[in-house]
Amino acid sequence: MRITCLHTADSNIAVFENAARELGLTQHQFVHVSRPDLLAAAENAGGLTEDIRQQTADVLLALSENADRVLLTCSTLGSAATLASETATVPVLRVDQALAQQAMKTAGNVVVLCAVETTLEPTRELFAQVEKHPQAQFEIRLVTGAWEKFKQGDLAGYLQAIAAAADAQYMKGAVCVVLAQASMSGAAQLTQMGKPLTSPECGLRAALA
Repeated sequence: MRITCLHTADSNIAVFENAARELGLTQHQFVHVSRPDLLAAAENAGGLTEDIRQQTADVLLALSENADRVLLTCSTLGSAATLASETATVPVLRVDQALAQQAMKTAGNVVVLCAVETTLEPTRELFAQVEKHPQAQFEIRLVTGAWEKFKQGDLAGYLQAIAAAADAQYMKGAVCVVLAQASMSGAAQLTQMGKPLTSPECGLRAALA
């Protein structure tokens, strides 16, 4: 299968390549396209506007013409995948959809960590929409200061801050900690108190299913 991923951070290419390797998906062809300008536009606008959503959907539709699956890996722009999937001839998926579905099967308190403010509202909407366990409840939290580290190129500091925030939530009694953005997934290897759910793994499984 030819799976095309649309990223908004160049560093996410390696994140998805590693996730694909760990899941044993080497028989599939992965194509990566990075458009940091789309996320930058949403950050400058204070969130996802209708115009940026349409622009992202157009990019996804163009990519779908030469792919068996298209994955949007940016949580801020997530709803653009829903828009594109209305007219695409192949599945166009947002990686965090599968993440939310898996997380909300858990009874108890699910804590969803975000690193960038523009992701908070799209993530809240997504988690509110998915089918949930009767005893599941979720809260969305921002890991303050983490995104500045990411933008400065301090990836180690970024992941460490997220891992510390995840551990803090496990210690407060969270049954499941979710890392909402693909760029955060490396922090799952650094936690001491539990293993957070990450979107590359959930999203790639969903794409194949």
